[in-house]
Amino acid sequence: MVVVPVAPTARLTAVSAFEVVAHRPVAVNLLAGSLLGAWTGATWAVRMRSVTLCKVLAGLMVLMASALLVTHTTTVDTLSLPLWAQVPCGVVAGFGIGVVAAIMGVAGGELLIPTSVLLFGVDIKTAGSLSLPTMLVAFARYSRDGSFAVLGADLRFTLVMFGGSIAGAVLGGLLLGVFSELVLIPLLVVILLISAVKLARH
Repeated sequence: MVVVPVAPTARLTAVSAFEVVAHRPVAVNLLAGSLLGAWTGATWAVRMRSVTLCKVLAGLMVLMASALLVTHTTTVDTLSLPLWAQVPCGVVAGFGIGVVAAIMGVAGGELLIPTSVLLFGVDIKTAGSLSLPTMLVAFARYSRDGSFAVLGADLRFTLVMFGGSIAGAVLGGLLLGVFSELVLIPLLVVILLISAVKLARH
């Protein structure tokens, strides 16, 4: 929730606001499905047993790692679908992104980027700046089950994480294009895969 509004602003040094605004119809199309997907994903998450949730999260981390590798190390071509097919595909894809984002508690950018490139032909850097307020719906669903009581119980930890998230989002946006993706992406993939293994064995 903290990163979503901060990161696109920080990325304005590399991606102009005009480019982002020009592609807002893409975000709206995906949002039409992602809001329902977020509510559904959060509902599933609170009902899952802890063991099941850990395995699902592990699988989703592998999915995220794969999406990152494909998107950033290969040339992703647009599907060039007609508008009548593009819009419903965007809604369905948005639903999937919403489900994954809600279960993992992330903004879903790892899936939003390849979807925007494949379905709508958006430039990969611009796609990374398109943010969806999907997590607001997921948080609303989680709050109904008291899932956020832990945040109030450990306020110091929460504030430190919020501060770190803001600082990281700003720094990441400013460094966009400075560090090679050929170094950063494989490193992130390795971290995701290690985390997936640890979660699956938890």
